Amino acid sequence: MSLTTTTGRVSDDGVADGPGSPPSGPPAREAVREMDNPHRARTTKDLLARIVMWSAFAVAMVPLVWILWTVASRGAHLLADPVWWTGNQRNINSDDAGGGARHAIEGTLIQAGMTALISIPIGVLTAVYLVEYGRGRLAKAISFMVDILSGVPSIVAALFIYAVWVTTFGIDRSGFAVSLSLVLLMIPTIVRSTEEMLKLVPNELREASYALGVPKWVTVVRIVLRTAFSGIVTGILLGLARVMGETAPLLILGPYTKNFQRDLFDGNMATLPTMINQDRGDFALATAAERMWGAALTLIILVLLLNLLGRVVAHFGSVKK
Repeated sequence: MSLTTTTGRVSDDGVADGPGSPPSGPPAREAVREMDNPHRARTTKDLLARIVMWSAFAVAMVPLVWILWTVASRGAHLLADPVWWTGNQRNINSDDAGGGARHAIEGTLIQAGMTALISIPIGVLTAVYLVEYGRGRLAKAISFMVDILSGVPSIVAALFIYAVWVTTFGIDRSGFAVSLSLVLLMIPTIVRSTEEMLKLVPNELREASYALGVPKWVTVVRIVLRTAFSGIVTGILLGLARVMGETAPLLILGPYTKNFQRDLFDGNMATLPTMINQDRGDFALATAAERMWGAALTLIILVLLLNLLGRVVAHFGSVKK
């Protein structure tokens, strides 16, 4: 039998449960068990989410590791030969062993450098205009054109430059024409990535600079761009990584040559993608297949080194907290 008092409830064993006292006895243990259930459910859900996440990561890594292992195992022995980094493929037939890829490496770097030299200022300045100054119809038109360029296939960009450069102006195909087509592919990537990085810069930094009487263009250069520098460099590297592996503009505007060619405005220029395509036609021959895998591995290494360099530049160039 239990008694009810003004301060609480008296149980059968004579222990009073006040209004603020936790319940005792078997009902208390059930209440505690019910309180533990939400925590146990959250722990279970967290564990399942971790398992799904790591499983998805492992599945995504399988093709990546497979590709890297295949390319490295079949082309690494060519990269160990110093001739690969110093020679070219002049007077080397498809069934002949030997030769190097320096002509293709130089062509890839020269074209990528020219593409970056044109694309980076245009892309960054366009993003700055859209975020900091762009208002009205002009900004909407520019943003719309950037969206269109983002979805243009590489072969369409190459055909457009061919129609203007070769057909209209009558200029021969060259490495510079290839760079112009790659510019059309690289600018949208830089614009969109830079635009997103600039939007992440807190407005408080801009307002504090304006409050000190600093002009807007100085604020953009010294505050906004420096704060977003790391992300901007990452976007530029993504754009370069995309254009360095393009093949359609190279086949249409800059066919392959086995000789050294360092002049962007004179004649065909060798690149690693066109070297891969050249040897792919004779894939049945062991020597051509080896050169193809070696050129593919070289291209992967160049992109990797470029990304590492960008990480270093972004680390030392970003604003320190």
